[in-house]
Amino acid sequence: MNQGISSVIYPVKDIGQAKTLFSNLLGSEPYVDSEYYVGFKIGGKDVGLDPNGHRAGMTVYYHVDDIKKSLQMLLDDGAELLQEIKDIGGGGLNASVKDADGNIIGLIQ
Repeated sequence: MNQGISSVIYPVKDIGQAKTLFSNLLGSEPYVDSEYYVGFKIGGKDVGLDPNGHRAGMTVYYHVDDIKKSLQMLLDDGAELLQEIKDIGGGGLNASVKDADGNIIGLIQ
């Protein structure tokens, strides 16, 4: 049975910078913090950072309560704006950025 996404692994070049960005984005400290892998547990899901994982790429949309605040936090932490906040209908908004490692991070409210 499909339980939805249980793990998301991001390839990163600078694990320290990525750890700071994701700690701020997720509002949590990692449960695994090593030079080979940094992992976060959020709502029963794993979000991992892999400094040796650049053979794969990824785009994930994170559901947030305040898209303006979340987007600004990512930009303040060095992310590059790809898409401004856009109305997607039905009261929904989305935006996306590219982090320092080239990963796309999407936000949806």
